[in-house]
Amino acid sequence: MLEQVNLDLALPKKKFKKEMIFLRQRLYDLQKAAFDCGMPTVILFEGWDAAGKGTAINLLTSRLDPRGFQVWPVREARTHEKARPWLWRFWLKLPNYGQIGIFDRSWYGRVLVERVEGLIPESEWRRAYRDVVDFEHTIADDGYVIVKFWMHISQEEQKRRFEFLEKDPLLAWHVQPEDWEHHRKYDAYLMAAEEMLEMTETEWGPWTIVEATDRHWSLYKVFRTVADSMESGLAARNALPPPEAMGHVSDTDEESGVLAEIE
Repeated sequence: MLEQVNLDLALPKKKFKKEMIFLRQRLYDLQKAAFDCGMPTVILFEGWDAAGKGTAINLLTSRLDPRGFQVWPVREARTHEKARPWLWRFWLKLPNYGQIGIFDRSWYGRVLVERVEGLIPESEWRRAYRDVVDFEHTIADDGYVIVKFWMHISQEEQKRRFEFLEKDPLLAWHVQPEDWEHHRKYDAYLMAAEEMLEMTETEWGPWTIVEATDRHWSLYKVFRTVADSMESGLAARNALPPPEAMGHVSDTDEESGVLAEIE
């Protein structure tokens, strides 16, 4: 499945800038509409190390109202969290009604890192597929919009990015020994990711594979998918702002600021 993804997709810089001016304002308007009608949104990012998850989250949130979202960088469960059902810690991080919760990695670590690194028995990560589908179904039935991204790059591109980061003293800390270890297990993670995508693709929680070789294309696809998903959720609630109210940039100064941020 993932081997057939066209990783050569790209977006010209001029086109990217033009689209982003509209999309960032559109997302701000959708965030306000979601708050007004109480629609919660969950956005999660999975994918390869150095595929651009952090970059996408930084740009996605930079022009949103900070009172309306929370970013959760997910790491290994702590000792007290391991003493409870494994999804408990994620339930606690779900956004309130009208809010946006953004996960930098998520509950899918159960069927990726924990599976490939042998941290849990096979019976547990296989059962996790059912747990995740039921979890997402439950929150979707409660009105949550769920947006799931897999940021995809090739093994060769990942190696190139690791080496580029390591050459810069200010960026080298981004690449840890465990990142190279995961890189060497690329094929094993690829197999786990493909099974994850197949087993957890649902009507209420669809996956979006982001071709992340070209930064402009990947960011555009992320923004467009989030905006379209929130718009569909608001339309289902009859709470969608009128078209003329979305994506309008009022003055040249604001437009210049947006362009400077996304250089």
